[in-house]
Parts: sequence; structure tokens; C-alpha cells
Amino acid sequence: MNPDAIIECVPNFSEGTDPVVVGKIVAAMQTESVSLLDWSLDTAHNRSVVTIAGPPAAVIAAAVKSVGKAAELIDLTRQKGVHPRIGAADVVPFIPVSGISMAECAVLARQAGLLIWRTYGVPVYFYGAAAARPDRVQLEDVRKGQFEGLREATRRDSSRCPDIGGPSLHETAGASAVGARNFLIAYNVHLHQPDISAARAIARDIRASNGGLHGVKAIGVVANGRAQVSMNITEFQITPMRHIHSTIKHLAQRHGVLIDDAELIGLIPEDAYEEGADWVKQITGFDPALKILERRLEQPLAWPTV
Repeated sequence: MNPDAIIECVPNFSEGTDPVVVGKIVAAMQTESVSLLDWSLDTAHNRSVVTIAGPPAAVIAAAVKSVGKAAELIDLTRQKGVHPRIGAADVVPFIPVSGISMAECAVLARQAGLLIWRTYGVPVYFYGAAAARPDRVQLEDVRKGQFEGLREATRRDSSRCPDIGGPSLHETAGASAVGARNFLIAYNVHLHQPDISAARAIARDIRASNGGLHGVKAIGVVANGRAQVSMNITEFQITPMRHIHSTIKHLAQRHGVLIDDAELIGLIPEDAYEEGADWVKQITGFDPALKILERRLEQPLAWPTV
């Protein structure tokens, strides 16, 4: 492996209302040579997203520690939120940045999953490029039923059991989906009217799985009392952000609603950024220096102290 390789890891945690808990999880990730690029709490979805980057071995160590701290602090039997989840540390993806291939990131994900189980007793499902089975490539297939449904399924159906650990889920921390993938853009659009039926219809129309836009995963939800089209964009090179935005705007008008504003969760790669584009202008508080991965690498955040 290239000694100068850099990878990104974007773990998602099933807690977005308690900044003290999330701060402790982020602080536990502090590891020499690992840069903290972004972390945010989403109260509406009760979820937090952290972005770190650095040499592969160090990033793996940081990610594994975060799973242990999340398992210690988050009890899924008490946690509720609109975002699908199966674990306290719900998703732990590894993304190649420079000097490393996707295949190598998949190997790293497998290594991280084994460490998570051996160190903290949290079982692991592999997804994306690290998937051990074809029916687990897609994250939504892994998370089918969420924590509660998956917990019951593993007790009666061996085909739903984790790839490592188990066969049951951790009693309070569930399981973690660990994988390797390309850059993903988490992009949410709010409608001016609180019409959840319109948000769901728009999400249905743009979802790739429904024959919509290539590389777009979308659901319609209510977030902080607002109708939201919540999206993960996995192929922005093929389906540019401007096209996604214009399509949503057109569909919103068809359903008699208007777009209000939008938000980005986490960072975007430089190649996805389009200065002055309408989709950028509608993102509340967008600052390229803070939200573009390559620029953030040059000026990482300070690690929180707890």
C-alpha cells in the first residue's frame, strides 16, 4: 500500500440531540496524524455525522475507537429518530482520497470490522465495495427493518445475521455497517409548504431505484416540522448537483409546492462544487472553505476537549 495514501472516514452515529454525548464520541477519535474535518448534529434526524481523514492505519484506529465510545454512550432501545439505523455507530464507510484504490479501502473496511467485533463486541455487516454478499452491497438492504426489526430477524433467520460477530445484535448498540464507497453527498431540500405527501412523491420520482435519477437515493420526511426531501447522491459525476436541484424544483412546481432552502450534511468534493449555481445559493450558510473536502484538509478542525 502506498505509504502516502490518504483515506476519508465518515461515521454516522445514532445521536443528534445531545452535544455532550457526540462531543465525547468525536474526542475519542483523536489519533495522531488523523485530521478532524467536520462534525455536526442533526436534531431532526437524531443523528450525527463526523468526517476524518489521514493515513489508513491511523484512520482505522480512530474509527474503531468511535464505535466503542458510541456503544458505551448510546442505547438504541431508548433512541428514536426519523433516519433509518441499525447501530449506535450506524455506518462506518471508508473512502479513497489519494494514493489508494477502492479495492484497498474494501480490505481496510474488513480489517476495521474485525477489530470492532474483537475489541467491543459490536457485530458488523459489510456493505458497498466491502460487501461479503451480493445482497448486502446496498446499505438500505442491510438496514432493512432497522434496529428493532433486524434484532428480531437475526433470532429466526440465519440469513440476516451479521457478517462478523453475533449471531445476535449487541443488546443496546445494535450492529455497525462497515464499508468502502466513493464520495457521497448528503443533500436535503426543504419545501416551503409542510406537505409531506409532496416530499414523498418527489423523493419517489427522483429515486434511482424507481427509475429516477442515476445515483440518487431519496426519502420524504418531516424534519423540525418541515417537509424535507432527504437524499444521498452517490454518482455526482454522472448526475450533477445542478440537475438534481432543477429536477426537484420542477417536480415541486408540479405538486403545487415551492423549494424553501437546502442543507449539506458533511463535506462535498471539489469536483462537485459549482460556484454561483442555484443549488449552492440555496444551502443555508454554505462556506466553501468549510464544506469542501480538499479545502478542509488544508485547515482541519481542532479536536473537542471533554
